[in-house]
Amino acid sequence: QVQLVESGGGLVQAGDSLSLSCAASGRTFFSTYAMGWFRQPPGKDRELVTTISRSGRLTSHVDSVKGRFTISRDNAKNMVYLQMNSLKPEDTAIYYCAAAPARSDVIRLDGYDYWGQGTQVTVSS
Repeated sequence: QVQLVESGGGLVQAGDSLSLSCAASGRTFFSTYAMGWFRQPPGKDRELVTTISRSGRLTSHVDSVKGRFTISRDNAKNMVYLQMNSLKPEDTAIYYCAAAPARSDVIRLDGYDYWGQGTQVTVSS
């Protein structure tokens, strides 16, 4: 069982930066999981934002955040991070980190076995 806890959300203005963290605990074997950040805007479905491979060498981002958001991980600390720059009002959402076991389809929500409780990010115009 893996527990994930996000932190770092808040209220910022358009153009600002924000850094989210996700701490993994439990019987983690953290480095065996690919990690992803998802978000759920108000009234909309949860959507994939970015993923990172188990080693951290490979990342992917949806087009809407490319060049603005950066995912990283520290396997020694069981942590994954999301650096968000040049934030826009449309980035407003609850942000979730999630863990996907080996050979899962990391672009699908159902590829992830463990989820955090989410952290709210609100970007004002």
